[in-house]
Amino acid sequence: MADSRRWVWWGVALGFALFVYFLHPILTPFLVAIVLAYMFDPVVDRLERAGLSRTWGVVAVFALFTIILMTLLLVLVPLLAKQLLKLYQLAPQVLDWLQHTAMPWVQAKLGLSDSFWKFDKIKAAITEHMGQATDIVGVVLSQATASSLALIGFLANLVLIPVVAFYLLRDWNIMMAKIHGLLPRARAEQIVSLAKECHDVLGAFVRGQLLVMLALGVIYSAGLMFVGLELGLLIGLMAGVAAIVPYMGFIVGIGAALIAGLFQFGGDLYPMLGIVAVFMVGQALEGTVLTPLLVGDKIGMHPVAVIFAILAGGELFGFTGVLLALPVAAVIMVLVRHVQDLYKDSQVYKGSEDPQL
Repeated sequence: MADSRRWVWWGVALGFALFVYFLHPILTPFLVAIVLAYMFDPVVDRLERAGLSRTWGVVAVFALFTIILMTLLLVLVPLLAKQLLKLYQLAPQVLDWLQHTAMPWVQAKLGLSDSFWKFDKIKAAITEHMGQATDIVGVVLSQATASSLALIGFLANLVLIPVVAFYLLRDWNIMMAKIHGLLPRARAEQIVSLAKECHDVLGAFVRGQLLVMLALGVIYSAGLMFVGLELGLLIGLMAGVAAIVPYMGFIVGIGAALIAGLFQFGGDLYPMLGIVAVFMVGQALEGTVLTPLLVGDKIGMHPVAVIFAILAGGELFGFTGVLLALPVAAVIMVLVRHVQDLYKDSQVYKGSEDPQL
């Protein structure tokens, strides 16, 4: 009987994997909606305790979120478009430096042949298309409208995400109660305990780590723009996104900022020290304030595991896999931790208690 139940669970797991594999092209808006509902459920719960109905609490959260999002888009999109164009124009200068300064030094040290590098062709290709990129927003829109079907699908997803998120958030507690009611009574307490532990880990990541990334993006961007770096906003936001992996945001951000500062300031000492100071302050705030306050020690995922989960999810299911990767990895980590505890409590690990065996 136990074997049959085990095969049923394996069948359910296989069916879920096949469902995700075959339908992952259309799952992205639903996954984004689930993430939004999961993130904002505690806020709506607080509004309910304050006296608002569930529906009006969801409406208030969505209205505030929409206002903040539209404000950020109106401010950030033009600035990012200008900085992306500036980065595109800077690329040939970077290639010149690599071709005439950095690579000859490496070539002399390693004894490489003169024909090893192909920077002339790369530079020519970039320079040839330079005049065509006068407006980044226009380029993006032209690519998006190249296929009317793709544009319609993109717009449909934009409309679908808030609609699905609204209904999920409004009925979140009802759905959780129904799922709890379907649990096997004999295992309900154990399953709820595991679910609570997974919830703690997921909450720490989805809410805590994303807030840390947002805070670091703001700190790095504001600091670099204060120093006067022309690509400060772009590099700061990139470093904030890369902070999903511990120390990755610091490494990527300071490397890109120093390279951009080298070309903009021409090796002037004080701006370069300012760039280093911005990232040192951001790293110090992340380790002493942001991560302990917003995340705590509930994730417990090794940086290598985070990188592997993101790459594996993207390779298997594309952007949908990237969205699923870390939540699934966090749940697997909790389950593996319990399996490890069971193994250490078993006779296989402890050995036989009979000295004759």
